[in-house]
Amino acid sequence: MKQYIKEFDKVVMQTYNRYQLVLDRGEGVYLYDIEGKKYLDFSAGIAVFALGYGNKDYNDALKEQIDKLIHTSNYYYNIPTMEAAKKLVKASGMDRVFFTNSGTEAIEGAIKLARKYYYKKHGKANSEIISMNHSFHGRSMGALSITGTKKYREPFEPLIGGVVFAEYNDLDSVKALIKDNTCAIVLEAVQGEGGIYPASKEFIEGIRKLCDDHDILMIFDEIQCGMGRTGTMFGYQQYQVKPDIITSAKALGCGVPVGAFAATEMVASAMEPGDHGTTYGGNPLVAAAVSKVFDIFEGKQILEHVNDVAPYLTMKLDQLVNKYNFIKERRGIGLMQGLEFTSPVSNIISMAIEEGLILISAGSHTVRFLPPLIIEKEHIDEMVGILEKVFMKTAID
Repeated sequence: MKQYIKEFDKVVMQTYNRYQLVLDRGEGVYLYDIEGKKYLDFSAGIAVFALGYGNKDYNDALKEQIDKLIHTSNYYYNIPTMEAAKKLVKASGMDRVFFTNSGTEAIEGAIKLARKYYYKKHGKANSEIISMNHSFHGRSMGALSITGTKKYREPFEPLIGGVVFAEYNDLDSVKALIKDNTCAIVLEAVQGEGGIYPASKEFIEGIRKLCDDHDILMIFDEIQCGMGRTGTMFGYQQYQVKPDIITSAKALGCGVPVGAFAATEMVASAMEPGDHGTTYGGNPLVAAAVSKVFDIFEGKQILEHVNDVAPYLTMKLDQLVNKYNFIKERRGIGLMQGLEFTSPVSNIISMAIEEGLILISAGSHTVRFLPPLIIEKEHIDEMVGILEKVFMKTAID
């Protein structure tokens, strides 16, 4: 394993602080390294592998499509993309979809759509977007521009203009930023990279009303918190509001590189031929994956399972909070949970990997729990047992 890591680091750009682990295969909720060691996976590839590893129905759908047609281009029609779009429209309550290659590209498209809608309505290109502090929307230049964390933005400035930042869960701070040229307010139902912070009901309802009163578009970034992770297909459905634009990725394709932005008919109609495009986005292969993901969600009653098992995860994490004074609090919804510690968690995560548990952080002090949505209570017990073993071995302030 050390030799593979050494060779890898010689030829791949050093943009990640990677854990010293070379993964080889997966089965259910477990991963295996190249030496055969087994790991319980509580990160799901950062909320991607919602259905776990080795799902036969999913794999067979991909294999079948590979043998038929992988790619043409968006100059032509294909049936898998139509089927995937119909299922995403039905699940989201939106009307039209544009498939992308990633979450950050979905955000780029949502920004362009919001600004094109404003331009078409007002005849001028001076619109402004309100985003949230401590948000994360991606690494490309447009997505960085609306990411409310300075350390991500600063090295790449100047970014696109016309973006201001409000405080998450502080409606007055949003109101103070609204201008005549505000075209959109963008937010996550649960801030993921920002530390696992769910939005309050009053905040979401208040923003929807502000958007209605001022003719502003409401954009929900559902890339991490969507696709069943909170117990509803999309996070905003926890709040009984309807956005104007949503973005999706990660578990949308459960492993293939695919994202999407979707909008209501009124907003989507602002886009015209030539306004946006992609070579690979929505090709038959990834569309077949998306379509099968929705079928499995329905057939296997994934949402019902999340709502059955998530309270158990919540209870077990709350017990850890009550038991250990170095854990400050638990935050989250459904199977998107975080434990905030009194000190940095990098050592905890490294030691958990040594003990056969894969976790990731959300900021320096928070451990993030994003298991596959097929997780069972026995796996939660196994995770807690490993975590407590780690606590016994490491000094935590």
